[in-house]
Amino acid sequence: MPGAPIPVDDNIWILEGGTVSFYGLAFPTRCVIVRLPDGGLWVWSPIALTPEVRQQVTSLGTPEHLVSPNKIHHLFLQDWNKAWPAAKLWGPQSTIDKRGDLAFEAALDEAAPSDWGGVIDLVRFSGSPVMDEVVFCHRSSATVILADLSENFSENFLAHHWKPWQRWIAGLWGIVEGKGYAPLEWRLSFLNRRKARACKAKILAWAPEKVIMAHGEWRKTDGKAFLESALSWV
Repeated sequence: MPGAPIPVDDNIWILEGGTVSFYGLAFPTRCVIVRLPDGGLWVWSPIALTPEVRQQVTSLGTPEHLVSPNKIHHLFLQDWNKAWPAAKLWGPQSTIDKRGDLAFEAALDEAAPSDWGGVIDLVRFSGSPVMDEVVFCHRSSATVILADLSENFSENFLAHHWKPWQRWIAGLWGIVEGKGYAPLEWRLSFLNRRKARACKAKILAWAPEKVIMAHGEWRKTDGKAFLESALSWV
């Protein structure tokens, strides 16, 4: 059973989910929930919708926006869409193309939709022909929200869920606490580093204090310094 929503700041919470298998590796899941000025909930990267999760969510309000940050983070959208059919679905074009069974709003690209009440900014991190991700910033709490552009696994999680040779690869790739890099195949796919550096500059210009990623230990302080290091490969 998931724990109660974890407060990050005013009107923003983390809700932890279970693990999922990705190419045979266990990945923890979490979603971020923001209460918008109109009272509706903005839900980033929805986790498995168990009865317990649904109860925790409804204790905060009603989901009105369901957000996929990249084409990998889409697994549970249909369940949330079924539970809250009036909620709008959002994602980059890559997610929309992958999930033709779902009705999305216009693809997220250059600017945040006005529906979000002006409290969330975005940057579509581009420069790769095969991978992209929309990075978000909750303005009032100075919180940047990443999916796979930073993976920050703790030693404890890896010891419990990954085999020794897998942990060795995690350390080699730098997807561990203290480095927080994107996976190697992601980094290698960004052939247009000039475009990626421009995206990085926009993210750092937010001067984030907190950084939440989908997989690993999120940062409560010194967010800009963390991202400067985590994105140093760009």
